[in-house]
Amino acid sequence: MSEPTTKRILVSSGSPYEPIIGFSRAVRAGNIVAVGGTTAGSGGKPVAIGDPAAQTRAILEIIEKALHDAGASLKDVIRTRTYLVDIAHWEAVGRVHGEFFGDIRPASSMLQVTGFISPDWLVEIEVDAVVPHSSA
Repeated sequence: MSEPTTKRILVSSGSPYEPIIGFSRAVRAGNIVAVGGTTAGSGGKPVAIGDPAAQTRAILEIIEKALHDAGASLKDVIRTRTYLVDIAHWEAVGRVHGEFFGDIRPASSMLQVTGFISPDWLVEIEVDAVVPHSSA
């Protein structure tokens, strides 16, 4: 007897890196949604260069759309991971994170990394969500 397979929903953001690297912006399996590392860019072009707070806002808007496309919302997020190229930006980035998640309060990590694919990206965020009732 075979095990039932969980339906997978793949969500694309249109990033030119998705087919090259082989990833999706988000994946939903059952009631779990994982949103991959997201940077501030449209079509692979950085936005808000030099402004970590504005990049964070753009990133969280992209993540919010990916969650929506996967049948979830920000309120379903249980964990966020924020990567910074300069840990000195933690407060500006944290304040914007708080605008989106202040009442939701997911588990969260903030880490400094050496860099991203584009040197103009200052922040990258990934999230995990659990949707209360699976309709997928």
